[in-house]
Amino acid sequence: MALLAIQRLAFLVPGNYDDADPRKGLEETLALLAEGEALGFDGAWVRQRHLEPGISSAATFLAAATQRTRRIGLGVAVIQMGYENPFRLAEDLSLVDVLSGGRLEVGLSAGPPPHGNLLGERFFDGEPNAVDVSHGRVKRLAANLDGDWLGEPDARIVSAAGSHRPRLRPYAPGLRQRLWYGAGSLRSVRWAAENGLHLLVGNINTAEEADDFLDVQARHVATFRAHWRGTDAPRIAVGRVILPTDGADAATREHYRAFAAGRHGRILAPQGERRTLFAPDLVGPAAELVERLRADPILPFADTLRVELPYNLAAAESRQILADIATLVAPGLGWAAG
Repeated sequence: MALLAIQRLAFLVPGNYDDADPRKGLEETLALLAEGEALGFDGAWVRQRHLEPGISSAATFLAAATQRTRRIGLGVAVIQMGYENPFRLAEDLSLVDVLSGGRLEVGLSAGPPPHGNLLGERFFDGEPNAVDVSHGRVKRLAANLDGDWLGEPDARIVSAAGSHRPRLRPYAPGLRQRLWYGAGSLRSVRWAAENGLHLLVGNINTAEEADDFLDVQARHVATFRAHWRGTDAPRIAVGRVILPTDGADAATREHYRAFAAGRHGRILAPQGERRTLFAPDLVGPAAELVERLRADPILPFADTLRVELPYNLAAAESRQILADIATLVAPGLGWAAG
């Protein structure tokens, strides 16, 4: 079988930590991003999570990461826009992108904040049902990142810093073209394509027209490519849980296999009322993983393979996985370190 031509190799880390010592876990994640850069990875992505021992503010965390890295792309997957103010988030993301030298990649999703009911008046300023948490909220963020001048041509902001024509500052040219959408349904895939957001697909989607995970994801990819209306070439990043065992000791190999076995039941049929589909975790020696990934029908349409690291791995396990991926697995898929 012909080799794939994976152009970009990235990894996604959960950024979780022990509640009793959050700094230690966050520092380990920052160090892992730097280690990924040293291994030649093209991108390092973090999850943003709320009310959990994880990265609650990806912009803040990635601002720190800009000072620990020099080349690697820095991404977040995904920012749930139901929690965010589209203008304030645009300011934060623009600042991080400028600090990084234009390396930021931003994954987004729409919908109501999952913990909104729990937060209640701690979060909402008014009636929750009156808040727009649709795709329109994502469009407002994108419009802010365009950096258009605000007000009439003669409008000025006057302060001790001088007189300035108002706009989003700092303005980060090109950041608008590095927005991604975490889409799990045909509707969201089509919306992302028509609005010029690149496509993130991972290990979860919704069974709409089929019960097979890869069949559904293939339809998503085809729909995205058919409806793309962006100003640049469409990009697709595919996420897969990949746990190579070559560099692991016996106990760690058993840990990886037990992890995958504990989640095997969820891949057998759509789960729950939303009919959620899950992809299998890939565990084994590099040669076997290469063959399984070559057979993945989605990867030929992707420019980025994103290795998704599970939660609660030891720091040494994460380092071993990334080293095996960069040196043993990805080269067999046509990737070469830049």
